[in-house]
Amino acid sequence: MEAHKVERINELARESKVRKLTPDELAEQKALREEYIAGYRRNLEGQLGNIRLVDENGEQTELKKK
Repeated sequence: MEAHKVERINELARESKVRKLTPDELAEQKALREEYIAGYRRNLEGQLGNIRLVDENGEQTELKKK
């Protein structure tokens, strides 16, 4: 996610503590948060996809999705 979008999420969060956000701002905040979470999950799945379990014999096994 681009840095300006993360900054906008933070800006909206700060503003929500001071005043009530407009419906447009709430929708923007929700969309930005969903995009952020989706990117976070993609990154985590990529990292988990590179993990290998090694047994006593030195054989490597990939993690499997439950």
